[in-house]
Amino acid sequence: MIVSNLPPFSRNKTCAVTGHRVLPPDFDRIKLRIYLEKIAEAGYEIFLVGMAVGFDLECFSVLSEMKKEGKNVKICAVIPCADQSANFSEENKIAYRKCLEDADYIAEEKRKYYKNCMLVRDEYLVENSSFLLAYYDGRKEGGTYYTLKLAKKNLIGVCYF
Repeated sequence: MIVSNLPPFSRNKTCAVTGHRVLPPDFDRIKLRIYLEKIAEAGYEIFLVGMAVGFDLECFSVLSEMKKEGKNVKICAVIPCADQSANFSEENKIAYRKCLEDADYIAEEKRKYYKNCMLVRDEYLVENSSFLLAYYDGRKEGGTYYTLKLAKKNLIGVCYF
């Protein structure tokens, strides 16, 4: 069960992000910032980030920059298991720890990895937001696909990056 220190909040002002772990070498971080700024300008104040390597950590990093520049954004790290970063590279472990330090809120599963914990995290993202920013390459499998299907089922708005 995911436990959170989020105060009462409005789903209508909450955006979740989902995306693939492997990003292409030409991934456009400037374009990502433009997308996130437009979402924030549309009234989304809280961003739920699943903390996976790749798109999640890129979004967290950009949102953190925006926050430091005075943008009205709060970041919630949604951690699917206590040992999520155990198999990350050393570079990604450092980025992960930095993100946790910069998080405004943390929603976390206290147990170590267990079967389907990533899907429970994805369900949390959808159940607690009204908009989803997705980096999706069309694969019909995996966590991003699962999250997108769940968002559509729950009538959550989706923007594809």
